[in-house]
Amino acid sequence: MRLTTFSDYSFRVLIYLGAAPEGLATIEQISAAYDISANHLMKVVHRLGQLGYIETVRGKGGGMRLARAPGEINVGEVLRATEDSFDLVECMDEGDCRIARACVLRHALGEARDAFLKVLDGYTLAQLLEPARPLAKVLLAPRRAS
Repeated sequence: MRLTTFSDYSFRVLIYLGAAPEGLATIEQISAAYDISANHLMKVVHRLGQLGYIETVRGKGGGMRLARAPGEINVGEVLRATEDSFDLVECMDEGDCRIARACVLRHALGEARDAFLKVLDGYTLAQLLEPARPLAKVLLAPRRAS
């Protein structure tokens, strides 16, 4: 299973905001910290705002911050909200596969997907932030030119 870049960036934004709880962060700061596209982050931030995970402040000195405490942000919930599909193969939605009704593999893959999501349901953003000092040090330190 491979997650989309959208989900990956969503988690990166939430982790960054959780590691820097004082004040507001900007897309540019997050983009620089991870060395990723600011344009793609704009879409991610917009969606995370719609979902109620972050809030944005407009104007001079504006930016974004978490809209909920990190302990209230469930990792599995975020993943479900940012991924389009968890079907590991095309036939998981009982498409036109000739053997779908009798296929044990489809059921096994569904069970594996459910177990994967159940594990993520057991984590919150707060748990991802537990190594707070080292994480903040890595994310918030100025980057050196290569």
